Amino acid sequence: MSIQRINRGKSHSYIDTRTGERIPGVTTILSDGIPKPALINWAADATAEYAVDHWDELGTATPTARLKALRGGRYAVKDEAANRGTQIHALAERLVHGERVAIPEGLEGHVTSYVRFLDEYDVRPVLVERTIWSVGHNYCGTFDLIADLLDPDDPEPDPDARRRHTWLLDLKTNRSGIFGETSLQLAAYRYADFWIDDDGSEQKMPDVDFTGAVHVTAGGYSLVPVEAGPMQHRTFLYAQQIAAFTATSRELVGEPVVSPHTSVWSLTKEVAW
Repeated sequence: MSIQRINRGKSHSYIDTRTGERIPGVTTILSDGIPKPALINWAADATAEYAVDHWDELGTATPTARLKALRGGRYAVKDEAANRGTQIHALAERLVHGERVAIPEGLEGHVTSYVRFLDEYDVRPVLVERTIWSVGHNYCGTFDLIADLLDPDDPEPDPDARRRHTWLLDLKTNRSGIFGETSLQLAAYRYADFWIDDDGSEQKMPDVDFTGAVHVTAGGYSLVPVEAGPMQHRTFLYAQQIAAFTATSRELVGEPVVSPHTSVWSLTKEVAW
């Protein structure tokens, strides 16, 4: 075994067990290396919405408590969405294998939407939730699904005889749809050198015909093609360099230089009469 994914609650990291080196993950690289101006507007809107929704409660709090509540208000929305996404991903991993699941309250619509996707495209999994490793570019990650899907443009009525394509897919559950940086995420997975099997051995990444995202909401699903070719992989590698710079940029700034001697100059104020 060389690469190991270490899970820590809601987060995870990747370790090269031979050297003990921590390997950067795809989503962390994109978080640190790609500007996200929309998040600035989201944070402002979420804070304003929290203030309006908790106006009376905030009015009776001390200024310090009020400030603390406003600073943390947006994270309640973010954590709720993250928890929902984590639960749906876990259920999706079992559903694609045909397992029966107990549906948590409030996720009935999402599960129904994902099952419709599996049924309507007769999804046949190739690899599910696997860790990838790019030896040459030193990054890891975990993709959601590589599967064979029915071609919706093939008129053949018999599903067993209908043309199929292999897709590399990422599952998205956010309200806003698919963002452009998903192309970089998928390209990073697609052009990795290996995926890690259950024994910890490296296996060559399979070729895929298409890349895309499955956007799952309580009201339905969309299979969205996303371009993730060599150009997008190159852009991802640029983002990796920016992320590395961001993490180490303070090391480029030295200590103030001490002057070779002490100045004796001083300012005097003259009063005009």
